Amino acid sequence: MNTYTKKERNMYLIGLMGQNVIYNIIATGMTFYFQSVIFIPAIAISVIMGVARIWDAINDPMMGTLVDRTRTKWGKCRPYLFFVPMIVMVTTFLTFVNGQYSESNPATTNALIIGWAAVSYILWGMTYTAGDIPIWGITSLMTDSEKDRASILSLARIVAGIAGALILLTIVPISQSVGASFTAGGMSQSKGLQWGFIVVCGVLTVIGSLMFQCAAYAKERVVQPSDEHKGFIDNIKIMWACKPFRRILISGVLKAPIQLLLGVAMTLMSYYYGDNGGDGQSYMLYMAVLGGAMYGSQFIAMGLVPKLCQKFEKRAVYNVSTASGAIPFAAIFIMYLMDGTRLYETHWLVFTAIMFAFAGAGIGASTVMQSILIADCVDFDEQRTGYRPDGIFFSGQSFITKLGAGISSFIQGIVFALVGFSGDAVAACNEALAASPANDFLFATAPEFEAYRFGMFFLISIPTAVSCVIAVLPMLKYEITNKKHKEIMEELSARRSIGEK
Repeated sequence: MNTYTKKERNMYLIGLMGQNVIYNIIATGMTFYFQSVIFIPAIAISVIMGVARIWDAINDPMMGTLVDRTRTKWGKCRPYLFFVPMIVMVTTFLTFVNGQYSESNPATTNALIIGWAAVSYILWGMTYTAGDIPIWGITSLMTDSEKDRASILSLARIVAGIAGALILLTIVPISQSVGASFTAGGMSQSKGLQWGFIVVCGVLTVIGSLMFQCAAYAKERVVQPSDEHKGFIDNIKIMWACKPFRRILISGVLKAPIQLLLGVAMTLMSYYYGDNGGDGQSYMLYMAVLGGAMYGSQFIAMGLVPKLCQKFEKRAVYNVSTASGAIPFAAIFIMYLMDGTRLYETHWLVFTAIMFAFAGAGIGASTVMQSILIADCVDFDEQRTGYRPDGIFFSGQSFITKLGAGISSFIQGIVFALVGFSGDAVAACNEALAASPANDFLFATAPEFEAYRFGMFFLISIPTAVSCVIAVLPMLKYEITNKKHKEIMEELSARRSIGEK
């Protein structure tokens, strides 16, 4: 069997984990940093992140085209994994080097702060894309075994999730702790927190980049069926002409609000359960319980996906896992409406953890299935046209993620602006929480913060629940059945055998 070795698999997974450490520093930490550390207004954050991610989404097919046109002795995806990680390390660090926005600043200073936030964030997105598409695209080239490919994609999603969980659990409390040491040395509370983030994110970025570099050890084994070079417009046509792939794209875009979890969860957990550093012990406890419930069930579901695909239709596994998230997310908002100022109490904590566990399982299985279905579409199009579009189709996965993040950023910015959680109001909230006694759960209980609480719980529940339902609709008639894909693989195997002779 023409497939990867255990060492290649392990080095690839280490690289993918490193790449996702970097991704989650930005995806999870950057919104919090912009909003609660350097106090950029919510609408400005929404525009910066929305425009940047939408541009990234447009940029992805361009990068996918470049990957598919690449022909070297190392392959077409692997060359990018040699040099991109170090470039991403630099651009990641640059996003955190900025000033603090304030209405007391000169207008030109605030304009420069917002401008640099936009430029550095867009630059990061473009360099990250140059590594993201190859690191996922190479999975369809490491093996011609459907079972091995499903296995490595499942493992890849698990290690990506582990990286996300580690960053979610640690980046804010550790940054706050390091920031407190700067404050003790004479810095203001806000400036100390900023330097805490710069130091912690800088160290994590270096570690993540060195791990990311390990992915270059993976080798490409699947023989390319053609040396034909397609242009950008040709590849866009290929993407849209493949009906099963088109369904995956549409479903992924409709599922976009689920990415509000990445943008809002950090803020919700830090403020509601930890008073934004006022009670770090409570924050870590609640983060461990709720984050552990979500990520634990997510990893279990991801690990079960290959077996589920052997027993059930892949389309059914995707649809059921996607739609199942609607119930727990809706239940979380109902819980908030019932007793929104006491959700830190044990009985509500248990209920929330159970809902997060159900939601995590659905997200985990659906995420792995998306990658598996895209890989199947690559095989489908090679059988149909003789051209293997690994780069352009896996750029579709990146396109879905980034366009979804852009849409989520717009939604988040609008809601936070409407409830007033923006700019100097966030700075004032931080000061009030810093001055309050530990263990008083001021943010969760004080009437003046009710609108902020409502906005946060609304964002992680209602848009997400709705998206889980409507995302299933395009996939109800997904064309590539398990039987059909088996026939495709048999035909491709026969073609490659003839080609090798």
